[in-house]
Amino acid sequence: MLTRSIRSSISLHLSSAKARSLMPLSTLSNASRPANWKNVAPSPLTPGLTFSAQDKLPRLPVPDLQPTLDQLKETLRPIAHTQTELDAVFKKIDEFGVNDGPGLQEKLKQRASETDHWLEAWWDDLGYMGYRDSVVINVSYYYGFEAQPSHLGQDAASRAASIARGALLFRQQLKQGKIKPDGTKEGPFCMDTYRWMFDCCRIPGLEGLDWAVSHSKETDDGASGHIIFIRKNRLWKVDASKDGRLLSTSELVSQIQHIYDNTQGEYPGVGVLASNNRDVWAKDYAKLLTSSKNTSILDEINSSAFIISLEESPSDSKFAHSGPSAPTAFSRALWHGDISADGKATGLRNRWVDKPIQFLVYDNGAAGLMGEHSVMDGTPPQRLCDDILAGLRSPYFDHGEHSEQALPKPVPLDWEIVPGLENAIEEADKAAVELIDGHALNFLRTDYGKATIKKLGVSPDSWAQMIVQLAHWRLLAETGDKPYGATYEAATTRKFLKGRTEAIRVVSTVSDTWVKSMDDPSVGKAQRLELFQKASKVHIGRAKEAGNGKGIDRHLLGLKLLVDPKGPMPALFSDPVYKRSSYWCLSTSAINSNYFETYGWGECPSRFVPDGLECLMQLPRMTTSSIPITSRREMPNAKFIQEISQASRDYVRPSGRNFEIVATIIVWYLC
Repeated sequence: MLTRSIRSSISLHLSSAKARSLMPLSTLSNASRPANWKNVAPSPLTPGLTFSAQDKLPRLPVPDLQPTLDQLKETLRPIAHTQTELDAVFKKIDEFGVNDGPGLQEKLKQRASETDHWLEAWWDDLGYMGYRDSVVINVSYYYGFEAQPSHLGQDAASRAASIARGALLFRQQLKQGKIKPDGTKEGPFCMDTYRWMFDCCRIPGLEGLDWAVSHSKETDDGASGHIIFIRKNRLWKVDASKDGRLLSTSELVSQIQHIYDNTQGEYPGVGVLASNNRDVWAKDYAKLLTSSKNTSILDEINSSAFIISLEESPSDSKFAHSGPSAPTAFSRALWHGDISADGKATGLRNRWVDKPIQFLVYDNGAAGLMGEHSVMDGTPPQRLCDDILAGLRSPYFDHGEHSEQALPKPVPLDWEIVPGLENAIEEADKAAVELIDGHALNFLRTDYGKATIKKLGVSPDSWAQMIVQLAHWRLLAETGDKPYGATYEAATTRKFLKGRTEAIRVVSTVSDTWVKSMDDPSVGKAQRLELFQKASKVHIGRAKEAGNGKGIDRHLLGLKLLVDPKGPMPALFSDPVYKRSSYWCLSTSAINSNYFETYGWGECPSRFVPDGLECLMQLPRMTTSSIPITSRREMPNAKFIQEISQASRDYVRPSGRNFEIVATIIVWYLC
């Protein structure tokens, strides 16, 4: 883990007018990270609705030490292999609570009193900006959209134009402060990361730490900016507005069709460079900056509102897909793009993966989003996509009025191939193909959804988590392996100022007991049901505590990071059971959108846990649910899908009778 402080030789004390004049220089150099880079992106116009609750949000608390240690003990019980192991780690916890813990706790409280969010800077670098492997598969996420509504144009240009129009309208509303804050019935959520949705880009830092830059202007009302389109690796700039109004859908269709008509051959695949190892990419980025022409193109990319990649499915594609009707291939196309028969990462050549918002539109009209995760978790882009897709369903969507006034033609942005660039592209292709070939994705789609699950008397999320636990336990039981890690589920902490996530430790003593009972013939159905309901109750309780800032993982991380580097590390942090408890061999998450056919990312496999499985649950629909599973290729991915399907069929009705769910399994495996 990175424990170094943020390094920079640039000190930009931003207040906005000066910052805007300095921005082109500061955003293009990747030599050293600005010390206050996180303050660059301005808030929406004020007074306004979007940020109206920000100054009322509480700060993320520092949990009390003893409750954290007590919770830690409870979570270690089911993953300890022996009583001797458990006794040893309990002793270390008790010693930590008496010796090192109290002093570190006071240091953490002091840090919390001096910052808006005591975890923010650490989390930015530990989770994202200091991570040096490719963001593709390891960090980026994807959403696969439902089909284009039948009342709209079905060709690719119409699909791209309608998405672009919807995104521009959302951007305009956001910049004007008219987007209602996210939240629950308990209150509003922090909207801080929305500052990094548009007009932004991640920069690969030469010193081992990345950062993000923003070209947003405080006075911008949203009738502004430009979009970058990419077709056959060629970049095109399209102005988003004309004479103070956003382009209409029909005008955008005309502009996009011009791009299709005027991009016939393949262009140099410079985009694949951004998919490489971050240190390698940083050097290649600096190489691009040696050309004034390329410097100008980078500025257009970084400052664009968003990117739309107009992608092909070539006949020799390794992942040729037919859109939403083929969910596994559709998922892979979104996740990392196509590979050609001659070993080129054709999909990634046609993208810019450092962009927070990048829409993908295929020749057959299928579409989705690939997001860069570092400055924004998945829920704000989900809100963006849901608003776009919900709007497009409506016959009253604001498509704008077509003007007969001539528009400036899209401007092609063609790279200068400086010395060494062709070789860099070739090397990035090799790295991307190796990364993609090293991962598997399987897909389970069921003919039941949350309506059926709720009839069982449990929440859909708890049901899914328990079913996954049962499937994973059976997977390990077949080989005789003991648990080698724990299960992670993300909880949002956005009820706090600048909050992002906390870990929910899914595995509990009672969930472990229920899992084992399902294959124990001596345990009756009524007892299994009782255990299941108890396990679900524990899970819901832990989820609430995590969301309320009382989770244990971020707290323990903060304490560990404050240990004096010149002194010894407390014995607790090197204990094998303790380390096992945060070795996320199962990483789970759920997204609740009625507009997505698939979604996912690959943070668990290969990022920190090479022998892990990523389980992504989409359970919002009443009659169907989807579970993509990603992992390293050598993991038993397809078998895990089968175990999940079987586990769901082995569940019981509240009445105690067998509950049969017939799951449709769509299995695809890279080999």
